[in-house]
Amino acid sequence: MKKTFLLLVIAIVGVSTSSNAQEYWNFGVKGGVNFTNMTSDGFEDNKSRTGFHLGVLAEIPVSDRFSVQPEVLYSTQGTEDERSNFTNEYKLDYIQVPLIAKFYLIDGLALEAGPSFNFLVNEEYKFDNGALDLEADSELASTFEFAGAFGASYKFNNGFFVNGRYVQGFTDAFDSDSFDDDAINNNGFQLGVGFQF
Repeated sequence: MKKTFLLLVIAIVGVSTSSNAQEYWNFGVKGGVNFTNMTSDGFEDNKSRTGFHLGVLAEIPVSDRFSVQPEVLYSTQGTEDERSNFTNEYKLDYIQVPLIAKFYLIDGLALEAGPSFNFLVNEEYKFDNGALDLEADSELASTFEFAGAFGASYKFNNGFFVNGRYVQGFTDAFDSDSFDDDAINNNGFQLGVGFQF
């Protein structure tokens, strides 16, 4: 995992230093709400879990209509299984490192897409049936996830922006020896606001 993170940092630095057309970097902060779930044959009836994301970014202009935007986000994800007699909640917290390509359609409005390299930092399981309220750490999830993100953003002239993304995990969220052969993938929406300096 450390080697993957190091290679990612080198790639981001390489992209930024090779962008001869860039005029300046726009640093910023962002945050918002997550609506996430986990999908597989065994998770069909689960409900989405509401969480949040918060982090920093740097938009690097490459041309008038194209930018590269690396980000580092803390993102709370997971899923819920709510029945009449009990509730299960499974929480996964990641440090997400998306490397987003931004294509500006008009001034301010951009389509966004790119890979996301996600590193697990916390994993919890909660069970509540009225008589028993159990909350415990878990160690079933994979420590690294490769994902993709696609969405759109709009940046106002004063530096504030809004954005929405769909994020899909491509690799199994769990270690292969923890569950059966059915892959379990993270997915969900991120709706956020932010400010670029």
